Amino acid sequence: MDINAVLAQEFKLKKEQIDNTVSLIDDGKTIPFIARYRKEMTGSLDDQILRDIFDRLNYLRNLTKRKEEITNSITEQGKMTPELLEAIDKAVTLVEVEDIYRPYKQKRKTRGSVARAKGLEGLAEILLAQNEKTIPEDEAKAYIVHSDEADKSVETVQDALQGAMDIIAEDVSDNADLRKYIRQLFSQIGKISSKATDEEAETVYKTYYEYSESVKKIAGHRVLALDRGEKEDALKVSVDVTEGAGERACCQKYVKNDSACGQLVKLACEDSYKRLIYPSIEREIRSELTANACEGAIKVFGENLKQLLMQPPIKNSVTLGLDPAYRTGCKIAVVDATGKVLDTTVVYPTPPQNKTEDAKRKLVALIRKHGVTTISIGNGTASRESEAFVAQMLKEIPEKVSYAVVSEAGASVYSASKLAAEEFPEYDVSLRSAVSIARRLQDPLAELVKIDPKAIGVGQYQHDMPKNRMDEALTGVVEDCVNNVGVDLNTASHSLLSYIAGINASVAKNIVKYREENGAFTDRKQLLKVSKLGAKAFEQCAGFLRVRDGKNPLDNTAVHPESYDAAKALLEKCGYTLADINAGSLTDLSDKASKAGLSTLAAEIGVGVPTLGDIVKELQKPGRDPRDELPKPIMRSGDIMELKDLAPGMELVGTVRNVIDFGAFVDIGVHEDGLVHISQMTNRFIKHPMEVVKVGDVVKVKVLDVDVKRKRISLTMKI
Repeated sequence: MDINAVLAQEFKLKKEQIDNTVSLIDDGKTIPFIARYRKEMTGSLDDQILRDIFDRLNYLRNLTKRKEEITNSITEQGKMTPELLEAIDKAVTLVEVEDIYRPYKQKRKTRGSVARAKGLEGLAEILLAQNEKTIPEDEAKAYIVHSDEADKSVETVQDALQGAMDIIAEDVSDNADLRKYIRQLFSQIGKISSKATDEEAETVYKTYYEYSESVKKIAGHRVLALDRGEKEDALKVSVDVTEGAGERACCQKYVKNDSACGQLVKLACEDSYKRLIYPSIEREIRSELTANACEGAIKVFGENLKQLLMQPPIKNSVTLGLDPAYRTGCKIAVVDATGKVLDTTVVYPTPPQNKTEDAKRKLVALIRKHGVTTISIGNGTASRESEAFVAQMLKEIPEKVSYAVVSEAGASVYSASKLAAEEFPEYDVSLRSAVSIARRLQDPLAELVKIDPKAIGVGQYQHDMPKNRMDEALTGVVEDCVNNVGVDLNTASHSLLSYIAGINASVAKNIVKYREENGAFTDRKQLLKVSKLGAKAFEQCAGFLRVRDGKNPLDNTAVHPESYDAAKALLEKCGYTLADINAGSLTDLSDKASKAGLSTLAAEIGVGVPTLGDIVKELQKPGRDPRDELPKPIMRSGDIMELKDLAPGMELVGTVRNVIDFGAFVDIGVHEDGLVHISQMTNRFIKHPMEVVKVGDVVKVKVLDVDVKRKRISLTMKI
């Protein structure tokens, strides 16, 4: 198999693009590095396509390896034929390859293998021949063997015929073409059904107590719901086709006539389907449905996570983080614009203490002492009461302070982690949460990378996903986000640095250690002095690390050191110097480069056109943060509403908190997020909510229905 040719065809790309991409991957280059700094080689493929190519490349390589193993095994058995070799070569999935290998696989003890050991294979061949003149019972007499050894004894004619039929049933089950056909039958006309294990029980799976849907149409989130319901013993789930369809397929393949032998072959085929093929194919179909549903859910989770991580930071703001609670009080942490903790305290404005005035006095004092401009409130327990308290307090003071309610998903996981203990040994777990809540408003990316992505809560059924695949996919998302934004070499935590291309956790800690021992980095070249960070790692990471106010202005851009000479040549040709970068006087650089001709200019300075475009963009905006171009989160300062204040027809503005297969949850400022069902998003047909919204979007919605008792809000975007 020419794997690169297959990839080029599947991804509809030029063979050269795939050849170069695979070569870069095999050379140990990271996906972020390839996407950013090898655009000429890949044809400017983005990081997501590169990751898809990487995953598919691994699958095809594993497929090729398995084909070789199976070919060798069958050849060693002396059973290889040209037809078999061709079938293995043409197989395009691991399932197909395993089907071909089934008859030659070392099996555990089965009814068929026991019958073979008793020498009944010849009788099975006689039955399969289905000669109309053959009398099965007469033929079977020749195979009766009386022996003291049970595994050799065939006591009666019926025993001999049953053994022969067991052999036929196993052969039918091992037929690769037949299995492929039946699998396609299940995929095309199969139905997945569920029933309650206890119809009287009140569970969240009531929708699925009497449920049936086409295998080819069922949505991924329903597959995962059925799986979880079955796991929790609330549902019994099965997959089947039209009654008799599977048996007929087997009989059509093997039964030649209605002779006595043909009748026995028919019984063997029916037994094969019910006992061997159906359970196996059902497992395969269920497994495939679950795998596809998981991939879809992981993709949605990854996209949501990306949007959450790329939320615009609230820069240059002294922030007060408030972790709400009832009995134990609201934990408070004030952090400066860089995230450094300035002050902490605990206040009790919520029930049962209700020490509102004391809490107000303490918070106002902190606001004035540290010049607080924003307040970040966690959205967990007691959030609504805490928000009401803050909103009232802000009305009573002259200082201009705004607040936002942020998701505190994962804050408790982080605060109890070893990482948090290392970062804040002097604070208890609850105060660390308040710090995290403040920082995730200031810079969501820098703070959220410290938390296991699964704990951030922007997906569906995330705890049911295959752990390794989930971790791999989400780590890729975080890597892409961190490298897309870039990090400050002198302020980044080792958690953030560990996601930079070419840097692992131990090297990240070495960078921080070097910084602490030698002072701030003044240029990127100093990285080569960091323990275990060699030339190869430097090539991968340097372009993603920023040195602000360093010796070389280029160190504060995404221009890679390998392109510094090209950048200087570009500046010179356009009448500028390096000093003009920090002066911010390169606003017309793009126009000058265009007038000179991008292709001509790129050739003269020794880079490709895509790289030239990136250099121009970076020089015009040194230290550019792509998140700054996105809409800021909603900051509030006035009245808030409660669930009971909502009424159908109200129009509100909210923030999308989570996007799932069947809709999106929107924060409209009443503590409970409202659901916009996919059918209420737009007047046009869409396959997935992500075609319309993404996490962090600010949207206008109208209230459709409010269920105060169940705390459910139905919204529409069709305004």
